[in-house]
Amino acid sequence: MNTLLTLATAQPFPYTFNPAHTALVVIDMQRDFIEPGGFGASLGNDVTRLQAIVPTVRRMLDAWRALNDGKGGVVLHTREAHRPDLSDCPPAKRLRGQPSLRIGDVGPMGRVLIAGEPGAEIIPELAPLPGELVVDKPGKGMFYATPVDALLKERGITHLLFMGVTTEVCVQTSMREANDRGYECLLIEDGTASYFPEFKAAALAMLTAQGAIVGWAAPSSAVIEAIT
Repeated sequence: MNTLLTLATAQPFPYTFNPAHTALVVIDMQRDFIEPGGFGASLGNDVTRLQAIVPTVRRMLDAWRALNDGKGGVVLHTREAHRPDLSDCPPAKRLRGQPSLRIGDVGPMGRVLIAGEPGAEIIPELAPLPGELVVDKPGKGMFYATPVDALLKERGITHLLFMGVTTEVCVQTSMREANDRGYECLLIEDGTASYFPEFKAAALAMLTAQGAIVGWAAPSSAVIEAIT
């Protein structure tokens, strides 16, 4: 699809994008964050709050993959994952807080947040398809120490539609990084979640404040209606 579309109900004002130059970004929908026994649960969090968005993310993915007569639009999946030797995980990150499992420790799904381990993989319901971009990131933002910017520019991407977890941490960080690099960003409200609902609400307010200082927000239904 190579045409301009406008989401009239986007906040804080209408958002216009061309699907041919837009990527759907799915942040960190990994087993370690979403399933019982993973890193998120080890921090004492209620993972069912993140599980609740899986059907929405899947519906949005299905609609995006149906673009261009089934050839699909550009999809980027990220995974927060570190090297087995933890050389890309500074102590300031690994030793923070009092989790029952730390990054690199052995848990029910292998070593926590280590690339190649079962827990670091994207949940089966949202598994990437062949040809979709999958990038491991050592930080919270998707641009830090990754080839994401080059991959998007190679494909002529100027606009980004964000989903994933958690809203106030990796999603918000990635949106802010993208905004600094000139991408026009929209957060799909019901396609993102936090372990703390009040944090999601605050992040949405911060991202869209002051005339979309970081970006826009809209429900998945509005995006799906526009592209179909």
